[in-house]
Amino acid sequence: MQHGDVVIDLGAAPGGWLQAARKTVGSKGFVLGVDLKSIECFPHNNIRTIVGDLTELETLKQILTMLPRKVDVVMSDASPNISGVWEVDHARQIDLAEQSLEIALKTLRSSGSFFVKVFEGDLLKDFIAKVKEHFEVVKIIKPKASRAKSAELFILGMRLKKV
Repeated sequence: MQHGDVVIDLGAAPGGWLQAARKTVGSKGFVLGVDLKSIECFPHNNIRTIVGDLTELETLKQILTMLPRKVDVVMSDASPNISGVWEVDHARQIDLAEQSLEIALKTLRSSGSFFVKVFEGDLLKDFIAKVKEHFEVVKIIKPKASRAKSAELFILGMRLKKV
């Protein structure tokens, strides 16, 4: 992400990543946050938010109408409501990651980037393979800030392949 970029933040509430993205893209960039929950308004006119479910087609339509141009970066920190049943939580997280990837594929410019949270588990390998189909470089990242026992990882897809 750099100055002037257009960024989508999926799972944006409460807004921390929106603020960080706005700081990076500056006044010439644009940041769009999407979440099920309402996000407090920002004083910057180049941050917009949508209250919507990223698994619904209507939300994608709203996203597309609000973008000034094709997107440079799609990031998703979306997380399901945790049930405590690992298999269910993992499957729900992978579903959100797949929905985020679909939004990325419909909004990213050629050579754009995708950054998504996932949980480790048996469905992860297939999801990573899907990301590799669409991006030239794919990295798996375990943030230092993440607890050692946490199953949380991030997948970074760089340079969307030309279709």
